[in-house]
Amino acid sequence: MSSLPAHLRFPHTTGLPRRHFLAGLGAVAFGRATHAAPAGPRAARQRLAAAWRLPDDSADELDRVGVLEIDWAASRISVLADHPAPGRAHGLMAMPDGGFVAVANRPGRWLLRCDAQGRVMQRHELADDGAPHTLGGHALLSADGRRLFTCETNPDTGEGWVGVRSPDTLRRLGEFPSQGLDPHQMLLDGGGRLWVANGGIPRLRDGRKTAMERMAPSLVQLTPDDGRLLAQHRLDDPRLSLRHIAWAADNGERLGVALQAEHDDEARRREAPLLAVLENGRLSLPTRDAQGAGYAGDIAAGPGGGFVLSGQRTGRGLWWHPGASTELVRVAELGEPCALASWDGGRGVLIAARLGVARWHASEAPRMLRWPMPMSPDNHWLLLGTG
Repeated sequence: MSSLPAHLRFPHTTGLPRRHFLAGLGAVAFGRATHAAPAGPRAARQRLAAAWRLPDDSADELDRVGVLEIDWAASRISVLADHPAPGRAHGLMAMPDGGFVAVANRPGRWLLRCDAQGRVMQRHELADDGAPHTLGGHALLSADGRRLFTCETNPDTGEGWVGVRSPDTLRRLGEFPSQGLDPHQMLLDGGGRLWVANGGIPRLRDGRKTAMERMAPSLVQLTPDDGRLLAQHRLDDPRLSLRHIAWAADNGERLGVALQAEHDDEARRREAPLLAVLENGRLSLPTRDAQGAGYAGDIAAGPGGGFVLSGQRTGRGLWWHPGASTELVRVAELGEPCALASWDGGRGVLIAARLGVARWHASEAPRMLRWPMPMSPDNHWLLLGTG
């Protein structure tokens, strides 16, 4: 068995002090580990909703949405469901029946709802709503499960909106302002209130960026019934776009925000931080570590009450936690990592990359498997279940 190439290595971490993080560097080959036993019984199989794109010359319908199953014991990835999508999908949201909703990438105008087996149950085109809005890429279910929230933009005015929809039909029931520009992702807190990451980027009708000097990113807390503004947070640097958000696994009051730098100067972009953290009513930059060159593709809960970020442009999986709050710990090096999914209460994370999926855990051997066919995974995926 060949050893893993240098760009696909995983530090195997077992404790929180940094001197232990990088001490156990072990190579991992596609299919099985070279310096550790295969993954144990914990989550031997993992099912994920995902979006991907086929090679340009492989089919007429290149954008796909479906369900993947990763069998770590058998070193195999299976495609359980595979459907053509109306265009590129972005966010995927879990539904109470075990299914999921796929959301069009900005500035798309469609939603798909699939059941637990990945079969398409509903497809909705926003043209049927009678409003000009386009989607920002993410959706969220209300605490009572009766409403589906979607991040939207009015392309005529540039204003950000939260669409309120029926989870069953995906049709519009109402809307309220997102209190900012370019709303991207939403989460609920423990009290059922809505947190919205407004990316703050002015855009043209086709989604392209414009007038960047007017950037105004913000993180806002809204009432879910009428969108009343409860709190608003901004960073000092308006060129740090607030994109994706995640709650810490063991702390429902610590919110991680993945950043994407939009400075005109390339050097400033590459030196920009990747993470902001909201805690105790304050949004701050805990680390200036620039290992991601100013671009975090995704964020997920990680070990130690922290977060894992995908440094898509530098090929790194990066871990921040409060015990070493001024730095990012490199936990993976692989080609074009992006989509992340936490498991085992945030102690582990699955990383989708160009060649396959990486599995990293704070106390287990790292693994990686190659995709079962030529495919390019999109920005996000969703863990549906483990076994």
